[in-house]
Amino acid sequence: MKIAVITGASSGIGREFSRQIPRLYKSLDEIWILARRTERLKKLEKELKVPVRIFDSDLTRDYIYDRLEKELARMQPDIRMLVNAAGYGRIGSFSEADTDAQLGMLDLNIRALTRMTKLCLPYLSRGSRVVQVSSAAAFAPQPGFSVYAATKSYVYSFTMGLAEELSTRGIFVTAVCPGPVDTEFFERAGGEAGSMKDSWKVTPEAVVRQALLDAVSGRRVSVYSLPMKAARVLAKLLPDCLTVRLMRKINGGCAAS
Repeated sequence: MKIAVITGASSGIGREFSRQIPRLYKSLDEIWILARRTERLKKLEKELKVPVRIFDSDLTRDYIYDRLEKELARMQPDIRMLVNAAGYGRIGSFSEADTDAQLGMLDLNIRALTRMTKLCLPYLSRGSRVVQVSSAAAFAPQPGFSVYAATKSYVYSFTMGLAEELSTRGIFVTAVCPGPVDTEFFERAGGEAGSMKDSWKVTPEAVVRQALLDAVSGRRVSVYSLPMKAARVLAKLLPDCLTVRLMRKINGGCAAS
């Protein structure tokens, strides 16, 4: 049985991957979608023409992995694409930020993504794709968004290393690094409307479309939009001290999505 597995499927980029993947993989037997918000997953299920298996739980809890592990062992599927899109950010000074919210980013953005990848790895085969949703925030430190950016730097680095490891098995791994995307992200993160980043926002449809094209092409990094591609180049060229100052000025209390 050929399947796709998508975390963070209840909203934003994860939901858009759920919508677009069936157009790419015409022979999928099922899509397995994971997120906390059950009603949203059920609503998404009605939109999709491919059979859907819902796993509604918190990815920072052990229960969901136990349930998924048992289902994978029972079904023995061929995972053609794994998309780790679950994650969140909190904008603000680290010294003033809520501790639980900061640590929660580590749990979801890093630990859950790593654990999900490890769990699904035995069910990937030659030609399978792993898509890890990182961020343009991974390219440089982000004052006012420091923990989130650090978690996405982990995702980027982990993806690059894993891509090389799995290349001998014919499995492709891609880090998707969007800038600001027009989703619920900034509302939940505490961003202010009217910031410079608002003018750079793009649609999740465009980001996911480019990400899937890049994943199919075997590219290890997917960056949508000229501003974010320029940001990646500048982050490589500028000294860290200048990059941090520039990001602090650009962010103005906000940061890349």
